[in-house]
Amino acid sequence: MLKIYLLRHGQTAWNADGNRYCGRTDLPLTSKGLEQAHLAAAQLKNIDFVAVYSSPLERAHRTAYIAGGGQTVITDERLIEADFGQWEGKPKEVFIPENELLWQNWCEDPIQTKAGGTGESAGEVIKRVDDFYRSLQQQYTKGNILVVAHNGVNRFYLAYKLGMPVKNYRQLVIDNSSVTMFELDAAGELYLVHLNSKL
Repeated sequence: MLKIYLLRHGQTAWNADGNRYCGRTDLPLTSKGLEQAHLAAAQLKNIDFVAVYSSPLERAHRTAYIAGGGQTVITDERLIEADFGQWEGKPKEVFIPENELLWQNWCEDPIQTKAGGTGESAGEVIKRVDDFYRSLQQQYTKGNILVVAHNGVNRFYLAYKLGMPVKNYRQLVIDNSSVTMFELDAAGELYLVHLNSKL
C-alpha cells in the first residue's frame, strides 16, 4: 500500500496578506514559510521516502526540498495550483463584490464553474491531480511518498476521493506546511490517516 505524506507549501506573502488568492503566481516562501518547512522536516525526519514530488512553483518545490531532508524533488505540472482566473492576487473581500453571481455559482457548483470566470473548474483540477496519483500507483506498489502541492488542489482531491460534495472542500482545513497522510490501496481507495497534522 502506498502511503502519501501530503503537504501544503509554507507561507507566502499573499498567504500573510489577507489570504489573497495565489494560483499560478510564482511567489517565494516568507521567512515564516521557511521556518514552517523546517518544522515539517523535523516532523518527517524518521520517515524513509522512496520519492519526493512537488508542484513546479517555487513555494512548493522549496518546501518539498526542505521537508524531504534535501532529497531530490521531482516536479510535476499536474500538482500546480488551480488557475484562479480574475480572482488571482485578490482576497475574497475584493473579488466577490466585483461579480457576486460568479462567486455564488462557484460555491454551488465548483465542478463546472471556472474559478474567476476564466480559470479552471474544480472538475478540471481533480482530473489532473487524480491522474497524478494514478500514475504514482503504476510506478510504485508500496512505500512512503512525500507530495507538496497547494491548498486548492489538495482539498479538491481529498474531497473527491472521500466522497464529499466537492463544493464542501473548504470544510477540509489544511494549514501551511501541515502534514496530511493517506493510504492508497491497489484499487485506488483512499484511507485518510492524518489531516492537517503538526508537531
